[in-house]
Amino acid sequence: MEIIVLVGYAAAVIIGISLGLIGGGGSILTVPVLVYILGIDPVLATAYSLFVVGSTSLVGSFTYMSKNLVDYKTALVFAIPSFIAVFLTRKYLVPALPDPLFAVNELVIFKSIGIMVFFAVIMLVASYSMIKGRKSDESKEETKVKFNIPLIAIEGIVVGLITGLIGAGGGFLIIPALVLLARLPMKMAVGTSLLIIAAKSLIGFLGDVSNQTIDWKMLLIFTGLSIVGIFIGSSLSKKINEKALKKGFGWFVLLMGLYIISKELMSL
Repeated sequence: MEIIVLVGYAAAVIIGISLGLIGGGGSILTVPVLVYILGIDPVLATAYSLFVVGSTSLVGSFTYMSKNLVDYKTALVFAIPSFIAVFLTRKYLVPALPDPLFAVNELVIFKSIGIMVFFAVIMLVASYSMIKGRKSDESKEETKVKFNIPLIAIEGIVVGLITGLIGAGGGFLIIPALVLLARLPMKMAVGTSLLIIAAKSLIGFLGDVSNQTIDWKMLLIFTGLSIVGIFIGSSLSKKINEKALKKGFGWFVLLMGLYIISKELMSL
């Protein structure tokens, strides 16, 4: 087995550890690892990422379920429109995107480059959210926010669309929505988010099965290692300061997002 493949599999464990430690963030590393380390086409990498993220998040959500830290009503309201959006995006929108996307004079933007740049922009948004953080004790005004079903459903559609395009779970978008729109405590928001991410990512992957040639051996090994990582991360989370870790990880994601943008633009 080539060293680069071993590095990619080691990264899979790190992705799982991140999910176990901070309840998110690791999924946004999956596509860059698959593309830049394992050399997988960006469009196919987003499909693989959906399976890895979905399977790993599903395992992680079991811990929260056992502690009654999953709000199933909120998950249902958010998830149904999100499921539909991510499935339709993977089944119809992604295959329908032209390749190249567009050309201006001699500048040609191919679909693979467009997806990676869009992914990097989402990474920058995610890094800002993680670096900035949120106040540990919520204000009384915030806790009075009503359970806004239409807004939660709209957020579900938007996150489903983004998930379908870039193959990331979208936890950094889901958790704030659950805290602000559904009035969920942070830990319950994380548990509910993992369940939503698992379901919509795996459903989105189903939209790819007929469109892509899947290397099941590699995908299952990568996913299995990521699941091992989430157990390690969950164990370490009791010993590591979550706030400091999340901020540090945010800076790492920021640098990686800038690297992807510069690398893709330099290839033009």
